Amino acid sequence: MKKILLVIFLVVSAFAKAQIGGRSTYQFLNLVNGAKQGALGGRVLTSVDYDPTSGIYNPATINRKMDNQLQVNYVNYLADVNYGTASYAYTWDQHVQTFHAGVVYLNYGSFDGYNELGESTGEFGGNEVAVSFGYSYNIPWTDFYVGANLKLISSQLEQYSSLGGAVDLGLLYYNEDKWIRAAVVVRNIGTQFTPYNEIYEPLPLEVSAGFSNTMRNLPVRLHVTLENLQQWNLAFSNDANAERDLDGNVIEDEPGFFNNALRHTVVGVEIFPESAFEVRLGYSFRRAEELRIADTRAFSGLSGGFSLKINKLRFSYTHARYTLAAHTSIIGLNIDLR
Repeated sequence: MKKILLVIFLVVSAFAKAQIGGRSTYQFLNLVNGAKQGALGGRVLTSVDYDPTSGIYNPATINRKMDNQLQVNYVNYLADVNYGTASYAYTWDQHVQTFHAGVVYLNYGSFDGYNELGESTGEFGGNEVAVSFGYSYNIPWTDFYVGANLKLISSQLEQYSSLGGAVDLGLLYYNEDKWIRAAVVVRNIGTQFTPYNEIYEPLPLEVSAGFSNTMRNLPVRLHVTLENLQQWNLAFSNDANAERDLDGNVIEDEPGFFNNALRHTVVGVEIFPESAFEVRLGYSFRRAEELRIADTRAFSGLSGGFSLKINKLRFSYTHARYTLAAHTSIIGLNIDLR
């Protein structure tokens, strides 16, 4: 069984098309889902705890610790763009195990509309929403969990609308008595049911892998995630970094192997994990490199936050840096309904 699952993930990873940035629709599906994810760099695949938000990104992490936990997150994103997530998990019984439901909603704000003659056509807006239903199952007599999310996607941009569907697949290795967790996730396998304007576009397929390690003698957990494995080359030449030699010839900026490998890497650290008070730090190398300003320290890619539990409520806050002029805050609230 384990060999079959491994082959499936390798095949999907090897033959998936490159879909980064503007090459696909419904890009909001790959936004940071919650305060904990955001503080740890934006991508964590191995979070097996009370927070059902992790089930939106990796359905294999859906577990009994999430039973009757409701998590809501609000993100004050860039400019007037705001979005939020909500998730809930319920354990049916020990045999059937745990079900999960999640919602991601994005509001683009309002825009001033003009026609081709420059005449005002009034304000318009845009919003997108994805509703997911997930389930995770422990493969009998093993430490492996498989999970799947079924998603219904709706998008409204000015007068254009689109409806789509997708599936997420996850595989997780997790043993409570061991210190290492590992996971592989394939997200957004799907299609548009109805396109915006008669042209069908691909969804933002993403293949990621990650692991975490809890230190034996320290209250610290380390996370490493390799994102966007469906496309190796994420680097691009930046004309601003071009140089000239002594003869005046332009030397193009050509990112090397190490630079490109780092762009797939996200690292995070939890201090006092799963305790009443947690501290979280993260770093996204791709975000840092793509938003870097030459000769300027903007701390792009850096994020940090904390969470505090009081009775049946847990409050989380995250601050993430993008550029000197742009940063974002994420607020999360977990409610124990048991």
